[in-house]
Amino acid sequence: MMKRELLFISIFSLGLISAQQKVEKKEAIKGDSAQTVSVKKYHPNFTIGIDVLHLGAIPFGNQKMIQGYISTRFRDKIHLVADIGFDKNKYQKNGYDAEADGFFIKAGALYMMASDPENHDNGFYVGGKLAASLYNQTYHSVPIRWIQGQDSYTSFPKSSQSAYWIEAAIGGRIQLQGTRIFIDAQVQPKYLMYTTKQEEIVPMIIPGFGKNANKFKLGFMWSVAYQF
Repeated sequence: MMKRELLFISIFSLGLISAQQKVEKKEAIKGDSAQTVSVKKYHPNFTIGIDVLHLGAIPFGNQKMIQGYISTRFRDKIHLVADIGFDKNKYQKNGYDAEADGFFIKAGALYMMASDPENHDNGFYVGGKLAASLYNQTYHSVPIRWIQGQDSYTSFPKSSQSAYWIEAAIGGRIQLQGTRIFIDAQVQPKYLMYTTKQEEIVPMIIPGFGKNANKFKLGFMWSVAYQF
């Protein structure tokens, strides 16, 4: 009788151990799956920066520009970015006396060409953006050449205008050690695609793009950013 009980207890114990091992195995598989899912899950990260280059130049010239950006890492080396700003400026040259002010916005993506293996937010990047500016302009003086060769001048009231361009982004960013602060420097070659006109006059100032009637511009942005 005792032998039968011991045999029964042994078999029951082995059954319990086997069942427990199966449960532990299933839990381990679930744990691994959960870990796999958590690895694949996208964790948003955002960096907000402000352009201190133009901000610091406000007291020393006609241009009053405030601009900043927000970016997020979309893929391993791809960052989505959006810029927004306000620009006010004057153009006084060759008989023109004009001023304009308004908001501009840009949106695009950056590709980290050479990044830090331990921090993919550090490194050099290239990218592109689409940009638009909605602004007001006033012509206080516009030169008009008469048949006799004499210059005369006229003026036009304030009007609402818009402009659209594309720009490349070439730059780099580096994180200050032990902080969430970044230094970001960027060169921005620009090409004007379309602009509205007042009395068929090519705009002398486009906020966020630049001055004079040239369709090609080269902009700069030097920013301090914080990541959260």
